Amino acid sequence: MKTIETVITVLPDGSIQLPPQPDLTPGAHRVVLVVEEVVPRPAASAPLPLKLLDFSAWPTASSYRREELYDDDGR
Repeated sequence: MKTIETVITVLPDGSIQLPPQPDLTPGAHRVVLVVEEVVPRPAASAPLPLKLLDFSAWPTASSYRREELYDDDGR
């Protein structure tokens, strides 16, 4: 028994086209075919329309660190 991993071409009539395998002996062979379906990727969509926020009115020196917002009890 041999394992061959290759890419096949499916023709419009449903038949498959297999690349030549020179290491196989001529004649009938029993085969098992596993087809990995290609999951179609979604079409490229436009970027999400995000709302721009203006932070220019905030003081530039503000850090809003936890220590500045809460006291020692965490409130």
